[in-house]
Amino acid sequence: MRHGWPLRIGAAPALLPVETAGGGAHAAQLLISGARAATLKLANQRAAAEPDHAVLLHGAEGFDLASALSVADPALDLAVPLKGPFRAEDFVWQAEAAAALTLARHAGILPAFLVAPEPAGEPVSLEANDVARWEDANALVIATRARLPVSASEDAEVVAFRSPGDAAEHVALVIGQHDSSRPPLVRLHSECLTGDILGSLRCDCGPQLDTALAEIAAEAARGGWGVLLYLRQEGRGIGLVNKLRAYRLQDQGFDTLEANRRLGFPAEARDFAIAARMLQALGVSAVRLLTNNPDKVAALEAAGVTVAERVPHHLPPNPHNAHYLATKRDKAGHLL
Repeated sequence: MRHGWPLRIGAAPALLPVETAGGGAHAAQLLISGARAATLKLANQRAAAEPDHAVLLHGAEGFDLASALSVADPALDLAVPLKGPFRAEDFVWQAEAAAALTLARHAGILPAFLVAPEPAGEPVSLEANDVARWEDANALVIATRARLPVSASEDAEVVAFRSPGDAAEHVALVIGQHDSSRPPLVRLHSECLTGDILGSLRCDCGPQLDTALAEIAAEAARGGWGVLLYLRQEGRGIGLVNKLRAYRLQDQGFDTLEANRRLGFPAEARDFAIAARMLQALGVSAVRLLTNNPDKVAALEAAGVTVAERVPHHLPPNPHNAHYLATKRDKAGHLL
């Protein structure tokens, strides 16, 4: 999909990703997400009224790549404010459409496809349940491990995880001595290049990471132990490029959840079950979880890891992330 190859999923027509396609492709129909359709004010049409369903648009003049991109990319909404008219049409291949939108999210591209494009090219064939099987695969294994002294603790070990079906390599940092008799203090931290590496003030990710490492090191100093799981799920699971697109929308006044939906993605697209499989591979069945996010607690419990205690953490806001933190509390249900 990064190369702009068309897909054929089951009995659905050929689908060409709008963002990465080249040449002079065009089509009469466009597939987008229900969230993006709602942003385009199409939810009053019955076929576009389900926010969690894909939406098939018929354009009065059809779609070339430029006009399709103006529909798919909300960053172009101000430059191209007048779109349409569009008619949302009923279709029977919803499962295949959902699989295509999921693949777009994994590829880090906009969730929009030309439907039955001309010229079509040779599509890559798969079935809708191939995507679900790939997402649910339990083939996450420990690839290697090594001693890694870090500033928070010289007594640390890094463990790398790999899955045959996923290019993302997740890591765990284990601090202190593994003790099966007591649950470790665990932090699930999703990758944030801008916050963790560049020191962004738009989020609290960098300070969360530093504080978590310090608290896990303090736990080890008291005779306990802990694990930081670093999950390669940038931008709440929508990828770095789409996260930066969301930042542009936030600069226009949308909050972080609204921006994700305006792009056509779920407000939360991370897979916390991966963290459970990492813990199980480390021989951890119960944890004290350092989090304010109840979804993380529920996901670990659902995947078979007992959360013996939720340990809250408190970080002061700054002028750049106060609204972001309030949104997480008020709209995403984060606890204090």
